[in-house]
Amino acid sequence: MLLAFTPWLALVFFLVDAHAETSGTAREKSVAITFDDLPHANAGTDGTDQPSPQSIQDANARILAALRDHKAPAIGFVVESKVRAIGPFAKDILKDWTGPRLTLGNHTFSHADTNTLDIAGIEREIVDGEKTTRRTLKAAGKQLRFLRFPYNHTGDTTEKQKAIAALAAKLDYTIAASTIDTSDYVFDRAYERALAENDTEAAHRIRTAYLMHTQQQIAYYAGLNEQVLGYEPPAIMLLHVNRLNADAMKGILSLFEESGYSFTTLEKAQADAAYRRPLS
Repeated sequence: MLLAFTPWLALVFFLVDAHAETSGTAREKSVAITFDDLPHANAGTDGTDQPSPQSIQDANARILAALRDHKAPAIGFVVESKVRAIGPFAKDILKDWTGPRLTLGNHTFSHADTNTLDIAGIEREIVDGEKTTRRTLKAAGKQLRFLRFPYNHTGDTTEKQKAIAALAAKLDYTIAASTIDTSDYVFDRAYERALAENDTEAAHRIRTAYLMHTQQQIAYYAGLNEQVLGYEPPAIMLLHVNRLNADAMKGILSLFEESGYSFTTLEKAQADAAYRRPLS
């Protein structure tokens, strides 16, 4: 998944005058952990190498275990077409994402780019995309609140931005932001190739490089926010459910902890003033 603009620029668009509201206030660093493309980023795609049911279950189980071990809240954004492509056991995976400190969000029906759709098409993607997710959350006594658009595209014109914002409000959704995106899917492609070729040394190098890149991105976006906004709002980390993150999740969470971050929910992160401003 490739963003049309950097997460940091998106945050700047949300608020360039946040400094006036927050200057002089001591802040603790925090981050909300979010995952896109549930139940699995590589399932239900056009590629020939589809993950097996066991590998899909394993990736989710190990990611959730790491989150539990680090007591990190998280939200998983579901693509309904992937749920249907994977089959009945996908619903069991989603149930696991409704436990303590966990919840689900809507990532649309087919992961279509809103830049290529009219408002009626976008509404269909949202409404059709929530069917399994809403039922799963209701059974767990939770509500569906967050919507994240594929590629973080929330309108390629001012008029469309306003129309999409109005549509989300009408459907009682909060649009989810992201401020740190490491393009993990790029590393995952190389990682999967190495594992398919039984090249464990290459896989180890890729995983190590990915963690180093993640550490650099955490520091990079934090520094830019300090420079432009005068403070660092709660960060929102965008990840995908894949084998690389299943193997690296404990390391990623440790990177945040070693950098002085605590873990928070997406709801609490977006309560910051930086997320309450219009895009333009």
